Amino acid sequence: MKIHELVSFNRELLKKIYSAGIRPDDYKYADLYAEYRVLVASGEKVTWAVAALSALYGVSERQVYMIVRRMKSTVAPVQ
Repeated sequence: MKIHELVSFNRELLKKIYSAGIRPDDYKYADLYAEYRVLVASGEKVTWAVAALSALYGVSERQVYMIVRRMKSTVAPVQ
């Protein structure tokens, strides 16, 4: 499949993602954020959850905090 075909096929979805300000590589962190929510909901301290996820996903703790903040944010209504 060519890039053009993939973009054309998903044009509307990509347009909404772009309009909402979502970064294209945010898809990589969906599982990280889901695990973060489970850990914190089960009573783990945020700092421990961040440290554990940092080691598990191979990113810095600072990046985990940034990912969590970005994933928590609401997006503007997309038209």
